[in-house]
Amino acid sequence: MIKEVILCKYGEIILKGANKSTFESILLKEVKRRARHVGGFTVRYAQSTVYVEPEEGAQFCDIDEMYEQLKKVFGFACVTRAAVCEKDMDTVCAVAAQYIPPRLAGAKKFRCEAKRSDKSFPLKSPEIAAEVGGAVLEAMHGAVKVDLTEPDITVRVEIRDKAYIHAGQERGAGGIPLGSGGRGLLLLSGGIDSPVAGCMMAKRGLYIDALHFESFPYTSERAKEKVLQLAKEMCEYCGRIRVHIISLTHIQEELRDKCDEDYFTLLLRRFMMELADMTAHEAGCQCLITGESLGQVASQTMSAIGVTDPVSSLPVLRPCIGLDKEEIVERARNIGTFDTSILPYEDCCTVFTPRHPRTRPELEKVTAQEEKLDRPALIKEAWESKYTVVVRQFDDER
Repeated sequence: MIKEVILCKYGEIILKGANKSTFESILLKEVKRRARHVGGFTVRYAQSTVYVEPEEGAQFCDIDEMYEQLKKVFGFACVTRAAVCEKDMDTVCAVAAQYIPPRLAGAKKFRCEAKRSDKSFPLKSPEIAAEVGGAVLEAMHGAVKVDLTEPDITVRVEIRDKAYIHAGQERGAGGIPLGSGGRGLLLLSGGIDSPVAGCMMAKRGLYIDALHFESFPYTSERAKEKVLQLAKEMCEYCGRIRVHIISLTHIQEELRDKCDEDYFTLLLRRFMMELADMTAHEAGCQCLITGESLGQVASQTMSAIGVTDPVSSLPVLRPCIGLDKEEIVERARNIGTFDTSILPYEDCCTVFTPRHPRTRPELEKVTAQEEKLDRPALIKEAWESKYTVVVRQFDDER
């Protein structure tokens, strides 16, 4: 029986110089966390590669699921399944002739490449590639041809501590390891944009907390359940997410009753940003994250952003700021949140929406509107409504 392992090749971590070992440790911790819930695997790293190997005699070991998990780990440039055997050319060719043909199904052209990290191995890389390529070609009985310039699939042989044979590697999630950049608080609305923004910042190493604003009874319990489901889907990339929930019902009613309608969205956003800033400090987050895209709606013009940011003491990261809606939708589909995001349950931002919102507001006029409110009391009341739900990737995870 052919022994199979998963090889995960580093991406940006390679460039980290003297700090590389720190990033490797964080990356390995994330891989082991996922492996614990998928089966018995050993995890190790060497030469800018993480090796994930089924344990001998493990009662349960789902290598297919582990492979899918590893494609969602930030820090890997590519992931592939490989046959592993002893560093003997007869053995290598025999294993390649058995393992590779099913992976060439549908291909018409292939080539073979070899990398000899173990320089004591008697054959050089071109010689290894030629012998293994010949063995695969013979095993395919004329179903494929060799094409060194434009192959459909490249077969690779790596001579390391052992011989690893694989074909058809897939792109990894890229980025840097989750948790290597600190923690950020995502304003999670329930729409398409904010889950994308959260995953984009997780790709840059941030653990993600989320903050959701509810407006019961104007928004339903299903709207909150939708947001928690989005957080669950984000966990596939982001790991555990603490979702903090704050009620804005009284604030919105006060805005409706006492302020000019065209300022409603801007004033609401300022309340949200101040409450987010407070939540971030309490949760140990170093930044706020929003899904805003410049000019997409009235509250996302340059002027509108300029009057909402001053209430936060933390940097506000907007990874979607230069993306159009089509690009954001494509990313939402890729991370698996799109179908949930379009469920027809309204969030608080759709409550009491003004007919003609201000798109070029002036800060002085916005703060003049706020003077009609008892802002400290409203903030205090909303803050006291806060509660937290912890969402986990795996049901049996602590």
